[in-house]
Amino acid sequence: MSIPPTPTPEIFPTPLSFGEPIEAFEQAEQLGRGINFANALEAPNEGEWGLTLEERYFDLAKEGGFATIRLPIRWSAHAEAQAPYTIDEAFFRRIDWAVAHATRRGLNIVLDMHHYEEFMTNPEEHRARFVALWTQIAERYQNQPATVVFELCNEPNSMSASRWNPIAQEALAAVRTTNPTRNVIIGGTDWNSIQGLMDLKLPEADHHIIATFHYYLPFEFTHQGAEWVAGSEAWLGREWKGNGSEKASISYNLDRVTQWSKDNNRPVWLGEFGAYSKADMDSRVRWTSYLARDAEKHHISWAYWEFGAGFGVYDLTQNAWRQPLLEALVP
Repeated sequence: MSIPPTPTPEIFPTPLSFGEPIEAFEQAEQLGRGINFANALEAPNEGEWGLTLEERYFDLAKEGGFATIRLPIRWSAHAEAQAPYTIDEAFFRRIDWAVAHATRRGLNIVLDMHHYEEFMTNPEEHRARFVALWTQIAERYQNQPATVVFELCNEPNSMSASRWNPIAQEALAAVRTTNPTRNVIIGGTDWNSIQGLMDLKLPEADHHIIATFHYYLPFEFTHQGAEWVAGSEAWLGREWKGNGSEKASISYNLDRVTQWSKDNNRPVWLGEFGAYSKADMDSRVRWTSYLARDAEKHHISWAYWEFGAGFGVYDLTQNAWRQPLLEALVP
C-alpha cells in the first residue's frame, strides 16, 4: 500500500480529554457547514485517485468558512481479511494525523467508513469484520474530544433495511463499549437516500445518534457525464434553472426529512450533496445555493461533496477556490 509519510512520531503529544458529551441535537447543529475531503483516503490507496491530503487543506477549509471535515475512509482496504481483522498501524497513524490537524484548528471531523464494497454485496459474510473494524476504530479514538464523530457506513446499498438495521445496531453496540456518549452518525439503505432514512430503525434508548441522508436530485443533472455512471453521457447539457417546480421538489423532500426528524426525535445531517463538474457552472451554483440555504431553513447542517476533485469547490491546479461555488455554499 502507498501511504504518505506522517510528519511526527507523536501525533497526539498529550492525551486529549473527551470532555463533556455533546447532546445529539446540539452537535448536529454545531456540525454547521462542512466539506468532504474525498478521493483521498477512500481510494484503494491514498493518491491513486489523484488526491493526497495535505495539511494546508485543513487551513483552507477553516478559512473558507467550513466548520466540519467529513473524512471518507476505506478502512476495509487496510485491515486483515481474517480474524481478528487488524487495521494496519501505518494507516491508523495517517488517520491520527488527519484527526490531529482538524481538532487543532477547532474543526469537527467525521470519520466515515467508505467503500466497503464486499460488505455491501455479502453483508452477512462480512458482518463480523465490519463490527471488528468499528471495535478497533472506537478503541483508538475513545479519548478524543467530542468533535471527533463516527459515521458507521457510507451509503449502504444492495441490502434491505431489514438486513442493515440489525447490523448497524450491532456495530453501534461495539462502539458503545468504549464510547458510551460519543455521537454516531447512521444513515439508511438505498445509498443513504431519503427513502432509506424513512426505513431506518435506531435503538430507542441510545440518544447519541445523528441520522444522515444524501441528496443528488435530480440525478440526471448532478451526475451528468459522470464516468462511473452508465449512460450518463446522454444527460450532458441538463440545466437547473431554479424555477418554481425545481425549488419546490427540493423543499418537498427536505420537508419529508424534517418530518421524519420530528416523528423520531432524531437530529438529521445532510452528509453529501453536489453537482459534477460536467454540468454548467451557473446551474451548479444555483442548485448548490438553493439546496444549502433550504437545508439551513430546515435546520439541517450539511457537508458538501467535495473539496478538490470532480465536484470540487477548490481548484487544486490553480490553488484557488472556485469562487462562485464557494459563495453558493458560504455566502
